[in-house]
Amino acid sequence: MKDQIKILFLADEPDKGLWDYFEKEKLAGIDIIISCGDLPPQYLSFLATYFKGPVLYVHGNHDECYEKTPPGGCTSIDGKVFVYEGVKIAGLGGSMEYKRGEHLFTERSMKKRVNKLKKKLFFKHGLDIFVTHSPAFNLCDGDELPHRGFKSFYKILDKYHPQVFAHGHVHLNYSYNQPRIVNYGDTTVINAYQKYIWTYEKK
Repeated sequence: MKDQIKILFLADEPDKGLWDYFEKEKLAGIDIIISCGDLPPQYLSFLATYFKGPVLYVHGNHDECYEKTPPGGCTSIDGKVFVYEGVKIAGLGGSMEYKRGEHLFTERSMKKRVNKLKKKLFFKHGLDIFVTHSPAFNLCDGDELPHRGFKSFYKILDKYHPQVFAHGHVHLNYSYNQPRIVNYGDTTVINAYQKYIWTYEKK
């Protein structure tokens, strides 16, 4: 197995360099692609066509179209655990409920989803990468309800201490002060807006 895994995180807006001006060489060296939500299914399907590794995703709050047009060649990890090269990756999509929607949740309903995922993580003996659409509460989230993060995510962060917590939803162009990367204990928190490449170091 590899000692390092190069991950291309995506979220919220397609990167023109990977779609409008795509060249296959831009994916060279990438081992796995992970979408943190709110991307057109056609975009993910396009990347999966040219990419040999897994393309994983969670749902964003605007991804109702995935029900009728799921991204081809891609794997949903929403509420699931996916293992790649021994690295355990778990995902929870959706955002705070600010209207009715398929992928919108109250804090209470997200807590139920977290508890279900924790049962799966127990049998997998934890996780290494936690992928969501929304951030955690008070951890690079927004003040207004639509962009407020979930408190229940800390039940996973504090118990399993994943090396990486990647999310989307809060666009970096919303604020000049919005950070791309912060640390929460031993966890690196990544805002995957558009694209971000991270090299995962196996412990």
